[in-house]
Amino acid sequence: MATTAETNVEEDFLPALEKAAKALDGSQNEAMFNLSQVRRLDSHDLRELEKFARTAEEKKIKIVLRDVNVDLYKTLKLAKLDCKFVFLN
Repeated sequence: MATTAETNVEEDFLPALEKAAKALDGSQNEAMFNLSQVRRLDSHDLRELEKFARTAEEKKIKIVLRDVNVDLYKTLKLAKLDCKFVFLN
């Protein structure tokens, strides 16, 4: 049975990511983030997101990013992180 942990990310990206990282216990097979309120990510955010993606990949958990704006998607693509996520609008 598929289980999904969903997180709505407001302006503060890192606290939401840290909370989600602590919840990655392997009991769910998908982690979903609603990024509709996130307008930009700095280099520290990208590093932490990459670590999160690596941890999720090790635990065989798929990460779904919802409502990603075009600029944020371009940033993820330039950082070569786009292949680690599934994008939904």
